[in-house]
Amino acid sequence: MAVSAFAADVDGKWTGTIATPNGDFPQTFNFKANGTMLSGSLEVMPGMEVPITDGKIDGNNISFSITLDFGMPFKLTYTGVVAGNELKVKGDAGGMPFEFTLKKA
Repeated sequence: MAVSAFAADVDGKWTGTIATPNGDFPQTFNFKANGTMLSGSLEVMPGMEVPITDGKIDGNNISFSITLDFGMPFKLTYTGVVAGNELKVKGDAGGMPFEFTLKKA
């Protein structure tokens, strides 16, 4: 008999910033859970959203990818852990790791 884990409540808008040498870079994600599947988007700028792909939910853990296209596709991968209204995220951009925290809006 299998026991199903309760998925984290990730539905909705999540905001935060990534600290870079050129200043803070705002991040706004919109997530939608459907069982163990995660969909949604990254708001690149107001009115411009990039869909997430490969979205998965496993309890309080999530993972997904974003592909940005500036003339050549550039894939970013993310993993995160949800704790209440906070989401701690680790990402990888072409072998360069980064971390940030999102808060549920």
